[in-house]
Amino acid sequence: VQLQASGGGLVQPGGSLTLSCVVFGFALDDYTIGWFRQAPGKEREAVACIGSSTYYRFAPRGRFVISRDDTKNTVSLQMNNLEPEDTAVYYCSAARWAIATTLCTGVEGADYWGQGTLVTVSS
Repeated sequence: VQLQASGGGLVQPGGSLTLSCVVFGFALDDYTIGWFRQAPGKEREAVACIGSSTYYRFAPRGRFVISRDDTKNTVSLQMNNLEPEDTAVYYCSAARWAIATTLCTGVEGADYWGQGTLVTVSS
């Protein structure tokens, strides 16, 4: 079982990035997927989660959009109008029995984690 996050990089404030999480070893449609982030010196926090529904934890709606393509075993996080405060390592995770709300609010934990991809927002 593996989750592979990619798409991070250096972007200027106001720019956009799309992160991708490709899962291997299990069927994506059996799991709820979450994007989390950890900024330097801060605790990891949930960003957005998607199962049969979506839940945005700390991601302002309209700036971040989570989506999934079960045919490609991929969950994406479209991030727009990025701010320096969005700088962090972004991780994707998978939970077999959680729903989007419980995964993102920490009621239930993830079963698997990806390796993270660094997003740096700076001019």
